[in-house]
Amino acid sequence: MNVGSDFEVYLRLGIRHILDPGAADHLLYIAALTIPWGHRQWRSLLWLVTAFTVGHSLTLALATFDLVRVPSAAVEVLIPVTILLTSLITVWRNRTQGPAVESGDGGRLWPVYAVTAGFGLIHGLGFSGFLRGLLGGEESILFPLLWFNIGLELAQLVVVAAVLLGSAAIADRLVDRRAWRLVVSGATIALAAQMILQRATPS
Repeated sequence: MNVGSDFEVYLRLGIRHILDPGAADHLLYIAALTIPWGHRQWRSLLWLVTAFTVGHSLTLALATFDLVRVPSAAVEVLIPVTILLTSLITVWRNRTQGPAVESGDGGRLWPVYAVTAGFGLIHGLGFSGFLRGLLGGEESILFPLLWFNIGLELAQLVVVAAVLLGSAAIADRLVDRRAWRLVVSGATIALAAQMILQRATPS
């Protein structure tokens, strides 16, 4: 493999795999993860995205090296389950804790970080099936894996930035921020439930 010439290919594949409309479940998860946060809490949000990154990087590597195998059908159902649970957590925290949602207190939020890292493990398995199919003819998969993962992270940051900007434009001008969280979380709950039913029901 020519690292100098091929890294851009895998970098772009990683970006496209997140931003592709066909990857709606991954886009929806990042949106659900970001929606409770405001732009002033970007440091805490960055830690949260990092927790997700650590989780999915681990299982992406293990599955790509064929050290872990999980049936793809199970993973396809579990991914929208992570969206559903993330949105339910947002609704619960928004109703019961109020301002604490925006506190950015890492000490109080560590359970959220831990859950997010666990959900990242599931999403890594979802990415791995796609990547493993691409790397069948490669002599070494280390560098393709690295650049694909970097591409995923860059795309995730684009989605996070878009959600933060959209929330700032809408919630700060048109509706109450707490109401905005509830509306968006309700929509993601409905979409995730529909995905779960579709994927869990034999065709």
